[in-house]
Amino acid sequence: MDYLTDERRLAMKDRIIITGLEIFARHGVYEEEKEKGQPFVINATLETDTSKAGWSDEIDETVDYGVVCTFISDYMTKNNMNTLEALTNQLARKLLKNFPTVSAVNLEIQKPEAPIPLPFKTVSVQIYRTWHKVYVAFGSNMGDREDTIEEAIENLSADECIRMGRKSSYYSSKPYGDVEQDDFTNGVFEMDTLYGEEELLIRLKSEERKAGRVKTVHWGPRPLDLDIIYYDDEVYESENLTIPHIDMSNRDFVLAPLDEIAPFIVHPQLGLTAGEMLDNLENTYVES
Repeated sequence: MDYLTDERRLAMKDRIIITGLEIFARHGVYEEEKEKGQPFVINATLETDTSKAGWSDEIDETVDYGVVCTFISDYMTKNNMNTLEALTNQLARKLLKNFPTVSAVNLEIQKPEAPIPLPFKTVSVQIYRTWHKVYVAFGSNMGDREDTIEEAIENLSADECIRMGRKSSYYSSKPYGDVEQDDFTNGVFEMDTLYGEEELLIRLKSEERKAGRVKTVHWGPRPLDLDIIYYDDEVYESENLTIPHIDMSNRDFVLAPLDEIAPFIVHPQLGLTAGEMLDNLENTYVES
């Protein structure tokens, strides 16, 4: 079988391409740039499925690039930002949020009249942004646990950079570790997000703090625990974060709800589904 490489998959994606869109707007670090304004040139590549429109020949079945151009113009003329980096990032996220059939965007904003005291043609910032599929494990063993969890999910659902998906049933589990405490209510939910890995970690930690979590004893009681289990099929490690979650294969209270809502997702390092990891874990218990 001829398996497609990532490069070939990328090359085969449908795209709508907008090139050389000229907009007069007021962005820049200097006050003069904000007062007088200057021209910007936008190049945008939108990844979307064009097959429905290809068969029906109906504009409603595709992304109306005229509407996209108007949206870009409105956003750039109604907002003022200091840097091209902020402008490009925010606009890319707004496009993905407001055009649900667009799965990814490659956006370049050029500034041909930037205040540079040397000869140049243009300066630009180009970025690629897409929705990411994420699975998050949740847990609570303090206060009204289910209400705390539901409030956090409601808060995340209201975030324009997050689209909440399926949520597992609630599972009860014994505390993990040697600290004496109440049982936990656990589960897993799915989301699509525009946040990067570290951005999402910060966002989840903010929800933990809203619920009243403070750093105490390791593996101690807590009103809310939110852990990133999977982020697409990435293997990612930093000082603050490891993806997939480093200990997920040893936690039945993560594997059981994950198997409920995502039985076919495969661990990118172990090559196992949640159900297979759960079977291995149960067999380990039996043998001991």
